[in-house]
Amino acid sequence: MLSPGSVVELAVEKPAAGGRMIARHEGLVVLVHAAIPGERVRALVERIGPGVAYATTVDVIEPSPDRRTGIRDWACGGNVYAHVAYPRQLALKADVLADALTRIGRLPSGAPIPVTPSPETGYRMRARLHARGRTLGFFREGTHRLCNPAATGQLLPETCELVSALSEQVRDGALDGVIEIELAENVPASERALHFELDRPVTPVGLAETARFATLVGVSAAFAARGEAGRQPIRRPVTAGGTPCVLDTLELAGPSGTASARLQHHAQAFFQANRYLLATLARRVASLVPPGPVADLYAGVGLFAVSLAASGRAPIVAVEGDRAAAADLRANAAPYLDVLEPVEMAVEAFLAARPVGIDTTIVVDPPRTGMSKETSAAIAAQKAGRLVYVSCDAATFARDARKLVDAGYRLEHLEAFDLFPCTAHVEALAVFTR
Repeated sequence: MLSPGSVVELAVEKPAAGGRMIARHEGLVVLVHAAIPGERVRALVERIGPGVAYATTVDVIEPSPDRRTGIRDWACGGNVYAHVAYPRQLALKADVLADALTRIGRLPSGAPIPVTPSPETGYRMRARLHARGRTLGFFREGTHRLCNPAATGQLLPETCELVSALSEQVRDGALDGVIEIELAENVPASERALHFELDRPVTPVGLAETARFATLVGVSAAFAARGEAGRQPIRRPVTAGGTPCVLDTLELAGPSGTASARLQHHAQAFFQANRYLLATLARRVASLVPPGPVADLYAGVGLFAVSLAASGRAPIVAVEGDRAAAADLRANAAPYLDVLEPVEMAVEAFLAARPVGIDTTIVVDPPRTGMSKETSAAIAAQKAGRLVYVSCDAATFARDARKLVDAGYRLEHLEAFDLFPCTAHVEALAVFTR
């Protein structure tokens, strides 16, 4: 019998969602970190759950030819694939996506799923930093213990310098009350913005000094009060300096040559995080949307809607319920208001109030939880002819794919993008047609 603290020898079989690998011990499934399928390892059992054990590799008996040595800290910042050679990482992510589609969606994945690669370092344009005590950093995998973001390789060296300066402020007590810092930068890293989440309604003494850091275009902060509903940010963040939005311009294929899409994104607003694949993903989505009406649901700041408008698609309605993202969406849509309508509204409420036509292409890029039940039901009832689905979670994508197929859609196309190299995350891009 396995128990926490025991060390067991395992033959590693295949990847699981979330970064662990699947092995078995006397019939019990063991999800093990820091392993590669095909290896034989010794692993320390961390905990036992219903029908499954969780473990971490402590010794590699028979290493995979894809194992890398001298790696950075695999447990810091979700870097759970850092020990795996990059081509094998892509194959593992394709396997995880295909497995979810088969096991959860009950749909055959068919041919191997292509995964567009990314440079492994310096790719990250967005980061959430956590402050605990007088320390600032990323969380180590599965814990609330902090680690140095520079160790992950995900951030540019110049960004790490800014994080180091912020860490000094935290150590010196100048940012007392700060519990989270949202960092956003643009593709060329010429602009950066910060948003601080505070545990008290008092502006930290160091906030004004932070606003003077080089390359920072703006800093904001908001007090997060605790109540019965949990942690709720105040409605109006305090701006300590500048405007906490960065600006990017994407080059796209337009109706008469190259077109440009201007996109501002606030430090609080969701935005795709990979600087190397941002334009590639936007162009690919646009290429999968035919002429005709478009409804961009969960539109965020308008990455896809604005790219589609700049590429000559019309008419477009872009729907976003988050306040910060919707404000950016309105600003980004301003040059295209003759063809692009920004709507600040929950997706469910929009679909209830304004049904889409059968000639409409729906674009969805939902949060990790996938489409809500109400959204799935509304899309099924309204029978749009084509749906382009961008997903950051294999399991919820597979669940939603099953619902769409049951509603009369066919999965016509599936590919993926490695927006977070060395992590277990993979971005799926699928097309469903009636």
